[in-house]
Amino acid sequence: MSRKKDATLNKVLIVMLLLISVTFTAFAAEIGAEDYVSNMYASFWSLVPPIIAIVLALITKEVFSSLLVGILVGAIFYSNFNLVDAFLVSFTNYTDGGMLSKITDSWNMGIVMFLIILGIIVCLMNKAGGSAAYGAWAREKIKTRRGAMLSTFFLGALIFVDDYFNCLTVGSVMRPVTDSHNVSRAKLAYIIDATAAPICIIAPISSWAAAVAGFVDGYNGLDLFIRAIPYNFYSLLTITAMLFMVCKDFDFGPMALHEKNAVEKNDLYTTATRPYADVTEAPANAKGKVIDLLLPVIVLIICCVIGMIYTGGFFDGESFIDAFGNCDAAVGLMLGSAFALLLIFFIYIPRGVLTLVEFMDCFTEGFKAMVPPIMILTFAWTLSGVTGLLGADVFVAGLLEQNAAMLQIFLPAIAFLISVFLAFSTGTSWGTFGILLPIIVPILDPTSELMIITVAATLSGAVCGDHCSPISDTTIMASTGAQCDHINHVSTQLPYALLVAGISAVNYVLAALIQNWVINLPIAILSVLLVLTVIRKRELGKRTA
Repeated sequence: MSRKKDATLNKVLIVMLLLISVTFTAFAAEIGAEDYVSNMYASFWSLVPPIIAIVLALITKEVFSSLLVGILVGAIFYSNFNLVDAFLVSFTNYTDGGMLSKITDSWNMGIVMFLIILGIIVCLMNKAGGSAAYGAWAREKIKTRRGAMLSTFFLGALIFVDDYFNCLTVGSVMRPVTDSHNVSRAKLAYIIDATAAPICIIAPISSWAAAVAGFVDGYNGLDLFIRAIPYNFYSLLTITAMLFMVCKDFDFGPMALHEKNAVEKNDLYTTATRPYADVTEAPANAKGKVIDLLLPVIVLIICCVIGMIYTGGFFDGESFIDAFGNCDAAVGLMLGSAFALLLIFFIYIPRGVLTLVEFMDCFTEGFKAMVPPIMILTFAWTLSGVTGLLGADVFVAGLLEQNAAMLQIFLPAIAFLISVFLAFSTGTSWGTFGILLPIIVPILDPTSELMIITVAATLSGAVCGDHCSPISDTTIMASTGAQCDHINHVSTQLPYALLVAGISAVNYVLAALIQNWVINLPIAILSVLLVLTVIRKRELGKRTA
């Protein structure tokens, strides 16, 4: 009798599974159909999911749950409040915005592999004693807090190929030096972030230049990128503001509290959330030398450049500039870092700096170090994907096209502000100028200076929104490199980013009037220095009061 019951139960379970399978397949076919459109498509509601994620991250100080809530809300909106569909949209590859789609995307996977290899290389440099040797040399040569912060900037400026590489390498190398001079982790993260994307977006040989060149059809993208550099006010003014505050040794807003606690109380974190405070560093390798840090970094830069121009067809006859402009940055960086890892093997092993076992141990240790940022990136990519399914890009692009017919004097400022908002909401600067550049370039005279200014404003705004957003990959990498709590980094950097953004917006109006960077750029630099001088006097007044 029991066997008959078991057989009946098994049949019922099989039927239920078949029904569930058919139901899920039907839902998948519906949401995956090309003509499917959400009721909230290309409306203000398309921006609500990333806004929810950002607000929750700032309130709860917890990134993973905030991003997940944003993803689920976006999926519910896209599926017109069908919860089963929303679940499929969030986690499967039935749409282009699901988590599985984002994880298996070739570009994203190239970035993930690059990050993993980068984590391994950073681990190798640490275990070989190269970072410790450089830190010991730097501590001997660098005597002041100002010197420690300026050295961090200069090292970041030298690593201009890619912002991910910049953030992780500079943070790993300079963190012991800045710690020894009581520089708060929040300030270190700000210097890293203010040096990474702003440097890359004004460096013609970088993954950012390659990306921008790839988004512009019908023009020499790299030439357009280079001509836009003097008008890239946010990036140039961010570097100016950061150097001014470091040289004058002052801060304002939440950063001032972090720096005060670091100097007076030897507290590098300020808040109770300090995810890296209990991390124990491995004992330094006595055989390590400064060259064990510098040589791998140089090899990595060279290999990444070669990898990028290889994907652009340089070895098939393309010129260096054209190859760089047409390269696949994700694949190029992955190939370059993988080849660099192979060369680093021959730098360390034959000299006896590391044993084979120690070398291979860094594969797992480096991967572990990259798990948190990879998780955040995966969630951020998915949130951006779901936002794209809702037509946020179409909604924002429509706003820009509607305003293009306005008095052209305000067009660069409008492009800047829209770019800031879109990058802030989606957490991606590359995605932002990938959306807006194809709209901006065709509506303006290609021979006019106004087009160059408007393109620069778009790039500038994308970097600004990227800096302000807690779901930005570059912001995540900066906090990871500095081993700073992510929300602390966002909250302390935000006042600085907003200040420079406001000054940049005003200068884009002036740029549209004057249309000569030789005049506009000095005016922009003087304006930010003037504003910071006023703020500094106010902060000094508070101290003496």
